[in-house]
Amino acid sequence: MCRGSPHVAVCIVGFRNADDISQCLAALGASTYANFGVVVCENGGHDAWLDLRCAVASPLAGGQAVEIVEAPRNLGYAGGVNVCMAQAPDADAWWILNPDTLPDAAALQQMAARLARGDCDAVGSTICTVDGQVESRGGQWRALLARAVSIDHGTLLGAPSDEAAIEGRLSYLSGASMLVGRSFLERAGPMREDYFLYGEEVEWCLRARARGARLGMATAARVVHLQGTTTGSVSDVAQRSRTSVYLDERNKLLLTRDCFETLLPAAAVAALGLLFLRFGRKGAWKQLGFAVSGWFAGLRNQRGAPRWIEGAGP
Repeated sequence: MCRGSPHVAVCIVGFRNADDISQCLAALGASTYANFGVVVCENGGHDAWLDLRCAVASPLAGGQAVEIVEAPRNLGYAGGVNVCMAQAPDADAWWILNPDTLPDAAALQQMAARLARGDCDAVGSTICTVDGQVESRGGQWRALLARAVSIDHGTLLGAPSDEAAIEGRLSYLSGASMLVGRSFLERAGPMREDYFLYGEEVEWCLRARARGARLGMATAARVVHLQGTTTGSVSDVAQRSRTSVYLDERNKLLLTRDCFETLLPAAAVAALGLLFLRFGRKGAWKQLGFAVSGWFAGLRNQRGAPRWIEGAGP
């Protein structure tokens, strides 16, 4: 890791959401950390790429360049991230940042400082909602339940937090905002693209940790997550889209197969029970159907984009 002021490539994946990306870039333009550039991978086709080029001002207010790449097809989140990282191979670190986020001005400076201490290979931040609640400070993967549990979810931003204690509990960082160093990539390699959406950052972190990578947390780095603008991943389970529910449940089993294969039979049973509890008790019967379909797909080891995803074919 480069000392001093390492160069960071900010990696953003878009899908026909130029307004979200414009807001995110405006927030980045106010960053107190200056040594970065931005790469945006547009997954939504040529017209969306043209719209984004028209909507985005480059350079940012701080002088940083913004490169907008047109994906050859809808590559999914992991595929888009991999394209962004490949466009900036000489960076010292890569900040994976959701398009529907508003990072605080000091967020990147705080994350880069944590990474530069040299005792971790990737750094997460405090992901929060617009009303001041913590959404995630990374999380723990419960392998027997095939379930991700976010750390500090629902707590108030102003509540005390023990950064070292959080780091001791981490098994993954939130994909909405994670700064990965070169040593992380050397251990883990790129994100898995066969997940398409959901769970790819968890598998990435678990794979990296199994190969000796260490995860850190910069709790003072705050990133507001508007959440779900492109996938329908809203907080009300009865309003969640087919794609978000199906892939969320499918990929829990794919992750289990990839990282904890011997636990798959027990985890599959637990995951099935949990999805009935989650959707059934809310009366979200349509979403329950999506979830069961995704669960069966995960059990059958089906990967890649679902057949109904527009523009994701070869």
